[in-house]
Amino acid sequence: MTKPFILFIICALLAISVFADDLQLPIPRKTGGMPLMEALAARQTSRSFSARPLSDQQLSDLLWAAFGINRDSGKRTAPSARNGQEIDLYVALESGLYLYDAKENRLVQQLSRDLREQAGVQPFTQQAPVDLIYVADYDRVRGHPEFYSAADTGFISQNVYLFCASEGLNTVVLGMVEKEALHEAMKLSPSQHIILTQPVGFPPE
Repeated sequence: MTKPFILFIICALLAISVFADDLQLPIPRKTGGMPLMEALAARQTSRSFSARPLSDQQLSDLLWAAFGINRDSGKRTAPSARNGQEIDLYVALESGLYLYDAKENRLVQQLSRDLREQAGVQPFTQQAPVDLIYVADYDRVRGHPEFYSAADTGFISQNVYLFCASEGLNTVVLGMVEKEALHEAMKLSPSQHIILTQPVGFPPE
């Protein structure tokens, strides 16, 4: 074999190893669902969850509804101050911690540990199959990072509430989080700040 071919094989194997634990999500479904007014009427908070996992399709639809890209310009399903898009969606699953890559519609694994227990102080955070963790990067905010990041997280979390109402899922936004411990466990940078968490899952069976 020639050296260029051997180099190509090595690069391909490295690429496979890098993305082996990532999760490529199916294309989100952008039609159907419950009419908006009915979803608003059904929106509610619930702290009870089944351990039943969401399908990859449901997870893709959930994340796109939360903060996916809905225009060719790269803008998203929820607004952000000055289009800073400073909120990153981390997804805690039993298989590990992932970062939602909206552009590639992929979950990029950050850790192979199950961090759901640290997503809130109540025990149901580990019962829920999905815990969303909203992390703001203050370096991407121009002025008033605390205020803007809190408001932008509110927009995203309401999208999640409405999606859950439409799909028959339970969810709750949590502020009671040991943020310093979770920040350390997630290996976040000093400019990153945990704002809220939001478990999502099916109702108990």
